Amino acid sequence: MRIFKNKWFNRFSGKEDIKDSELKEIVSHLENGQFDADLGGDVYKMRLARSGEGKSGGFRVIVLFRSKERTFFVYGFAKSDLGNINPKERKAYKEAAKEYFSMTAEQMEKLIKHGQLIEILEVDNER
Repeated sequence: MRIFKNKWFNRFSGKEDIKDSELKEIVSHLENGQFDADLGGDVYKMRLARSGEGKSGGFRVIVLFRSKERTFFVYGFAKSDLGNINPKERKAYKEAAKEYFSMTAEQMEKLIKHGQLIEILEVDNER
């Protein structure tokens, strides 16, 4: 399983002090069939607690996930900032999932090289 953050999500997670280990935990929950919302088309919404707080007042993250393949963290928001994503956004994430999961290894490596994708490695590279 390879786990990635897109450039936007990497900035968001850095600003909000979200650790890679927390993202790996989300992937573990998804692998076990535990998710907060299946938005269809390999798109999931997961809750993530703020440091020192619970999940209810924390963050929501949009994850493109295929079991035992790849995971992409593409968007995050504080629940206090946005209640939910709208149907247009949901459709856009589904289209993004199709594109991400159709990428070849060479295409992914090019995005990594150019900083558009950041891989979360097995060895913790915590901020």
